[in-house]
Amino acid sequence: MTDNTQFPPAATIDPRSPISSSEDRIPWAAMAGIIATVTIFAMAQGLTYPLLSFILERQGTSSGMIGLSAAMTPTGFIFSAPFIPALSHRVGAGRLAILCSILAALSLIAIAWTQDLWAWMPLRFLLGVFANPLYVISETWLLAITPAARRGRIMGLYSSVVSGGFAIGPLSLGLVGTEGWPPFLIGIFAFLVCGLIVLAVARRLPDMPQEGETISVGGFFTLAPLLLAAVFVAAGFEQILLALFAVYGAALGSPEPRIAALITCFIAGNAVLQIVLGRLAEQFGSHPTLLFCVFASLAGCLLLPLLFDTWLIWPLFFAWGGVSFGIYTLSLIQLGERFTGQSLIAGNAAFALVWGLGGIAGSPATGVAMQLIGHQGLPLSLGLLGCVLALLLMAENRRR
Repeated sequence: MTDNTQFPPAATIDPRSPISSSEDRIPWAAMAGIIATVTIFAMAQGLTYPLLSFILERQGTSSGMIGLSAAMTPTGFIFSAPFIPALSHRVGAGRLAILCSILAALSLIAIAWTQDLWAWMPLRFLLGVFANPLYVISETWLLAITPAARRGRIMGLYSSVVSGGFAIGPLSLGLVGTEGWPPFLIGIFAFLVCGLIVLAVARRLPDMPQEGETISVGGFFTLAPLLLAAVFVAAGFEQILLALFAVYGAALGSPEPRIAALITCFIAGNAVLQIVLGRLAEQFGSHPTLLFCVFASLAGCLLLPLLFDTWLIWPLFFAWGGVSFGIYTLSLIQLGERFTGQSLIAGNAAFALVWGLGGIAGSPATGVAMQLIGHQGLPLSLGLLGCVLALLLMAENRRR
């Protein structure tokens, strides 16, 4: 297996060129392999968050401790992010992705074997360490080979398909339940399949881009602070919902199958709407579309307590899932618009680090808020995140 196939970086593609010319430059086989790998990996990730929360809830664990346990995975993201650019160059991006798939499967085996809160803390940390490089490498691959004229729709497609993988994860819990080995075996098998897909398409995958000045992950924070703030908020929305919505629903007397189905509906909206948001970004600009997603996410926070016990909760969750994750999709599109080469790798790694920060800060803080003020601490915490980002984006509009 080698990683030496060269593809033209995004910076060499003229965005004014005709669509037909841009299509000829897209390595579809490599793109399909990248998206398929991350989709299956996302399915395993989408399964683990609610599964472990359900198990801890049955054990009588407090919401604060459930949130702290969930924060271990994004802590692994934070720890691993600064090392990914150097490791991908030294080991090879394809080899690193395969290794991480195997190690993630071993981590989930250990989690299933122990079934203990305190043993899960380091194991969930390791799961985040091994999951993170696959996301960073895959998104860098995609941004490097995607023509500018098609960036919105292709990154929207990527986010939609990956979100579909997340949706399948919670949905599978409704089929196999949340007890015993069966749900864990689904995740373990998915992790291993990821490595097999990368191995199958390895010769078609590009190297990490080399051009441009070397920049550290920390140095990227000064280049795009607003983009990183948006990633933080998107991470907070997803991690908090996946980790603590089971607690919110249980407090309102909702059965586990309904909670799992609502989480699936949330992620299904994410999956369906990212392509639409990508096309809107191409037509109206990525910044206005990002602002729309933030305000629509805020509306979801306000409507959740009002509609939870009505049938309207289903369309609300569908739309809310799309626009809240759309914050990340639009940030990713802007990353590809503004950066190329080694700064693109550093940017993707910084996105992963901030995604981890959003998860590690959001879940425990929201868990504590729910302990102090009750279950409505969930939508209040999400609303606070959205308000801060909306203010930052409007301030940026005024500066423009």
